[in-house]
Amino acid sequence: MAELLNFINNLLWDSLLIYLLLGTGIWFTLRTGFIQIRHFCHTFTILKDSGTRGGGGISPFQALCTSLAARIGCGNLMGVAIALILGGPGAIFWMWLAALIGMATAFAESTLAQLYKIRDTCGNACGGPAWYMANGLGLRWMGTLFTIFLLAGYGGFFSAVQANAITLSAQQLSGMGRWPITLALLILCAAAIFGGLRAIARLTQWLVPAMGLLYLLLAGWVVLHHWHQIAAVAALVFNSAFGLPAAASGLVGYGLAQAIFQGVQRGLFSNEAGTGSAPNIAAAAAPWPPHPASQGYIQMLAVFIDTLVICSATAAIILTSGTLEHAHADIHGIALIYQSLATVTGHWSMPLLMALVFVFSFAAIIGNYAYAESSLRFFVPQPVKLKWLLRLLTLTMVLFGCVAEVSVVWRLADLAMGLMTITNLIALLLLSPVVLMLANDYNSQRAIGKLPTFYAANFPAIAPQLAPGLWVRPATPRDKNSRAAAPLPRDG
Repeated sequence: MAELLNFINNLLWDSLLIYLLLGTGIWFTLRTGFIQIRHFCHTFTILKDSGTRGGGGISPFQALCTSLAARIGCGNLMGVAIALILGGPGAIFWMWLAALIGMATAFAESTLAQLYKIRDTCGNACGGPAWYMANGLGLRWMGTLFTIFLLAGYGGFFSAVQANAITLSAQQLSGMGRWPITLALLILCAAAIFGGLRAIARLTQWLVPAMGLLYLLLAGWVVLHHWHQIAAVAALVFNSAFGLPAAASGLVGYGLAQAIFQGVQRGLFSNEAGTGSAPNIAAAAAPWPPHPASQGYIQMLAVFIDTLVICSATAAIILTSGTLEHAHADIHGIALIYQSLATVTGHWSMPLLMALVFVFSFAAIIGNYAYAESSLRFFVPQPVKLKWLLRLLTLTMVLFGCVAEVSVVWRLADLAMGLMTITNLIALLLLSPVVLMLANDYNSQRAIGKLPTFYAANFPAIAPQLAPGLWVRPATPRDKNSRAAAPLPRDG
């Protein structure tokens, strides 16, 4: 089975996905005028007012934290270590490049998810790629196919990967038995996912920033301890990325193609840009400014934090410590990270690393479940019975991840992500004129000092595709107290 999955994944990723991912990201980067660079600082401006939740949705800050919870998992730890082992230091450069380009893709998919979102019978906002496929493209079958892939991935295989990381790290670092770990994890996961999306949003709102800050402080400590290696490591990464002879330095054997493959694939698994996952939670937010593009900016920042900050911290820990030079191909990623930390922290880094892996992976499991649950509304407005089935599926896959072979779990996750990504990227490219129209509308209002506000009546070409009344928004006291008043709709 492992060999079959490996063959399919290699065919899927090597022959199609890497080119489609990079091509889509480059397309949106060029067409939006390098929006992820020119407007990077604006993302922090939006965050300033993102903590307040509007009616019928979670706050933009909660959406950011929930998407980061799903993004920041074992991919940021074990995934980066695996990329370094198999692809060499140059894989990190391609991971950075894929994330930078992917920020534009993340902007596009989350902006569309906000635009085409709907409200369920309880008034809660929901949406995602399935909705913009069904309503924006008129291809409901495509939305159904995407939702099935998403439920298989985020409702199952991705949670199994995170559970596997928790079990493997606890066994390797402490010698704990597999079944006590499995039982404890199942109880905690059940308590979290039975609380629903609002409970998950409240939990991740404080858990994600806390765990991210702790990990960055730890990485900073290790890098400062090896500060004399920083210049050499930077040169090694860039030289290895292009297969230059200077990259050898005891690390001969890493091919350029393998560096690109590992960097792009592991980067995608970590930041999820283009997969169509984050838009499911982005659509649930009540955006501020009240424009679909504002959530595009928020989720663009999430990609930056995940890969260019958290993944880079893992790479810095490993590369500055010098442990990669002595690593062998069959070493597990968590063991390499532990060896790297131990060069500075000694043996007490073991419980700290166990705690970090647990928190990162546990948050990812509940974030994955949030994506899967929100996607159920594509089939049924109030999917009560389907929720129970999804919860049982998620817990079953957590159990599977705890006992399965690690290579099989990772290959299943890569396959599910590949199928999701292909479907989503095709839809994004077909809807790219809508993305560009929304980006231009948002920034033209900013340019004249107005609060960007979207009114469906101003866009008769797409207004019939949108949920009735959702983007007809009267002025509120908050608008009147803003720096500039929101523009009036053209129809008065």
